[in-house]
Amino acid sequence: MTDYWLSKLFFDLHHDADLAKAYRADMAGVIGRYPIKPQVRQALLEDNVAALSPLVNAYLLRFYFQIRGMPEAEFIAKLHAIDSGAQAAKETVAHG
Repeated sequence: MTDYWLSKLFFDLHHDADLAKAYRADMAGVIGRYPIKPQVRQALLEDNVAALSPLVNAYLLRFYFQIRGMPEAEFIAKLHAIDSGAQAAKETVAHG
């Protein structure tokens, strides 16, 4: 299920270079402009790809982590780790 305010933040960062610059300088201050849930706010501050990925469109997520300065290879590796963990969990349940 997507999170509207998180998506709105990512969209705004994508379309407003001044906001993106302000975000780089003061993440918490910019996040505070949006009614984002505390656990989502924490995931943003920790660059937690796994926690954020189910909450937003994949393209906005990718762009967000580009703004954060995360190298593409690292971002992709984190996405693969999520997929691997989900697959392992399915196999554990299936084989019980």
